[in-house]
Amino acid sequence: MAEQAVDTDGAPTPQRRQPPPAAGSQPRPAPRRATPSPRAADRPATGRAEPPAGQAPAPAGRAEPPLDRQASDRQASERDAGGLWSGATRAVLFAAAASVGSGFAGRRRELLALRADIERAGLDTLAGRKAPRSRVLLIAGRPGSGRTALAEELVRRLAEDYPDGVLRARLATSAGDPVPLERTARDLLAVLGVKVVAGADEDELCEALRDALAGKRALLLFDDAVGAEQVDALLPDAPDSLVVAVSRGPLTGVPDVRPCTLGGLDVSAAIGLLAQYAGATRITVDPTAAQSLVEECGGQPAALVLAGGWLAARPMASVADAVKRLRELPPTVGDQDRGARPLARAFRLAYEALPPAAARLLRLLVLAPGGWADPHLASALAGCSVPDAEAALEGFVAHGLLRPLGQRQYLVPGCLVPMLRAALRAQERPAEVELAGARMLERTVRQLHACRLAAEPPGSAARRKLAGMPRPLRFPSSAAAAEWLESRLPVLLEAARLAVEDGGLDTLARRLVGALTHALGAHRSAEEAAPELYGLHRLVLDVARRRDLPVEEAAALLNLGDLDARAGRVEESLVRYKHALEAAREAGDPYTTGRSLESIGCTYEDLGDWHRAADWYGRALELRLSRGDRIGEARLYERLGAVHSRTGQWGEALRSWRAAGAAFRRAGNPQGALRAADALDRLGDPGAAEAHRRAARRLAARQRSTTYEISGGSAED
Repeated sequence: MAEQAVDTDGAPTPQRRQPPPAAGSQPRPAPRRATPSPRAADRPATGRAEPPAGQAPAPAGRAEPPLDRQASDRQASERDAGGLWSGATRAVLFAAAASVGSGFAGRRRELLALRADIERAGLDTLAGRKAPRSRVLLIAGRPGSGRTALAEELVRRLAEDYPDGVLRARLATSAGDPVPLERTARDLLAVLGVKVVAGADEDELCEALRDALAGKRALLLFDDAVGAEQVDALLPDAPDSLVVAVSRGPLTGVPDVRPCTLGGLDVSAAIGLLAQYAGATRITVDPTAAQSLVEECGGQPAALVLAGGWLAARPMASVADAVKRLRELPPTVGDQDRGARPLARAFRLAYEALPPAAARLLRLLVLAPGGWADPHLASALAGCSVPDAEAALEGFVAHGLLRPLGQRQYLVPGCLVPMLRAALRAQERPAEVELAGARMLERTVRQLHACRLAAEPPGSAARRKLAGMPRPLRFPSSAAAAEWLESRLPVLLEAARLAVEDGGLDTLARRLVGALTHALGAHRSAEEAAPELYGLHRLVLDVARRRDLPVEEAAALLNLGDLDARAGRVEESLVRYKHALEAAREAGDPYTTGRSLESIGCTYEDLGDWHRAADWYGRALELRLSRGDRIGEARLYERLGAVHSRTGQWGEALRSWRAAGAAFRRAGNPQGALRAADALDRLGDPGAAEAHRRAARRLAARQRSTTYEISGGSAED
């Protein structure tokens, strides 16, 4: 992995990942770790190396690839029809990806120093005061220095000491922008199981987070912090908790922070990291070249991983070949920064050796939300099949260009994103980039549509429609669809946000937001989905205002007003409803106009302003009467009857309830007619109440009879 820091003393053997089989091949057994020959260390370096541990030797009779630059580049560029790598290259990459270790070993000195800082007395303790907030440990370093890997290893070793759990949050986007505190606090509260009020602002959410962590002993990891204000706002008022922050530089402004600044790895640790990717044999037979390669990479873990990945994908190449290739790279503007030079050159070594189609897919992955990808998303970006995309992603893991997350999910390391973005700008036309983004959004919309259909009962029309969709998009059950939605929800929300912010694909962005809204509504209750729906409706509002779509603007404002009202923000909901009324009248849309009028009346009723409520209900009623909307008309007569009763206008209340009962009868709604009868009883008109009850009973009997005739006729047929 591209931000991994490794030492070799006392390192446990990393677990091997099992890649999926290549397209069209039979499943292969798990690779076994090869036992090195006792004579291996005595063999001279000949430019050829033994295959990495766990990889089978080349079959007899197959020509070994040449090592000169022109021939090896030509061999790497060969592709099968529809594939991104040749069959032989793909097999090598699968084996190399399987041998990549997911464990961590090393940085012993830094780990010891960080643990000592936890026990060291803070400034408040020295002053005789109890610490009011959590202690903060800072791991600082350049991207690619292994800072995240060190933080994760520290958290793993400390987890047992914090019984209230470990919380993780990334404080920067893949583009390097700070993540809004509102979003981070909401995500952390969701992990803690704390219900979040839809539309709560940043201060409310941060305060709720502090309250949830008060008196607890928890461990928090804040990765990729952009500034001190982010960390300071999220610090819990819990002296027994611990915060581990990862940042590029110091967090000036955070009190009593304990920094640990990372440099390059020592030689033994760096060589151990190379061996994890390239295999121990090649390192052993040429230790001088291995040390030279470490020097070329500046001891930076990310650069070493890329160099080791280049070797892993070329089992016949020697370490000296990698050193030679690095030294032959022509200088560029990026080499002027001496600190960034090793990573930039190692990236060029790995990237320029990729086949053209694979290199294109890799640079397109920066379009993925948060740098997260799976085979479906990658196939949409590249316009290739899902099996080919999966093979390419596993190949990138073998090259050290992707970080595996498990369950066929991958992440572009943050230290590589700026270089990939530069490559995308330099090598792709804007129209091609837009087309790739459109394919990705379209595939996501279709997956969300399938996710919603899977929530319907078996045998329904929706399930039949789902069965007709392409196999890769289907879900076997509602539970599987719900699990997929929950596991990818942060990525889906980020995709919707990025699509709206981009502004170039607003039609697809609107479809994506709509599909995500429907999927959430299908798999969650209204209360559970409210926080996410609030953000989605705000995105719809942004697009509607930018594109001058007054009907959609009014609909988004109405939905936001409803969520504000449920959260108790009545004044805010009233403002939204009035703005929705303006947009609806501008569009000349009677439905949203009537809905806005009625919502304003409801808000005034909640505020106890009965006269204004009756006025707005009356306006809404006039519109319903003009459109012949009987159910809407009956509902508004009900509301008017209730409001008039509140103000003591008994005559008006009686007239409204009688009209409501008549409207419900005309609409064929016996339940509504019974409600009107009960209200008339309370208002002292038993005769009218009994008449409405008799009419309701006749209407209910007629409906039962019709239902019986239909079901009986179907049975005879």
